[in-house]
Amino acid sequence: MTRTERAAYIDQRLAELYPETPVPLDHKDAFTLLVAVLLSAQCTDKRVNLVTPALFALADTPEKMARVPVGKIQAIIRPCGLSPQKAKAIAGLSQILVEKHGGQVPRTFEELETLPGVGHKTASVVMAQAFGVPAFPVDTHIHRLAQRWGLTSGKNVVQTEADLKRVFPEEHWNALHLRIIFYGREHCTAFACDGTVCELCRTTYPNRRRAVKTKK
Repeated sequence: MTRTERAAYIDQRLAELYPETPVPLDHKDAFTLLVAVLLSAQCTDKRVNLVTPALFALADTPEKMARVPVGKIQAIIRPCGLSPQKAKAIAGLSQILVEKHGGQVPRTFEELETLPGVGHKTASVVMAQAFGVPAFPVDTHIHRLAQRWGLTSGKNVVQTEADLKRVFPEEHWNALHLRIIFYGREHCTAFACDGTVCELCRTTYPNRRRAVKTKK
């Protein structure tokens, strides 16, 4: 298969496997999604979903969150890890949303990426899942699978994102990035598959015998 053929097959097969693409992080609007995505850094979505109900019961708008002491936020989100930095970022971005954006989450990558604790991946998730803007957030699963499937050189996540955007139709990006994550968690995990085990690895590279070493 060529890279284009592999991409087309993967796109079709993942759509068959995952016709529905629910957002893994529980949220009710753009703000609660933004906070949840920020908390998910180096933390599982499952754990974030256990923590956010208590946080959002306390404050589920930028106005309310901006009034909560950082220490109180930190105490609630501690199970997510990196709680000092994350609590400070949540408090800081909430204050900025109130002061500069009328209490609304901005709808551009540029504005989102100026917020404390919000990098390109977090901004991409919010743009895609809250606002429906085509984006291709690259997490560890996507970075790993894109290399195993020969869709990127895998030098870094920036390169992986650019390569995936080139081989997949833009109108598929938002659903596809979730489908790849779902597949990476269930079948093509870091330990259960090495590029030679799961269905998609075997189909896209039927003659591969050596494990694929993932570049970070």
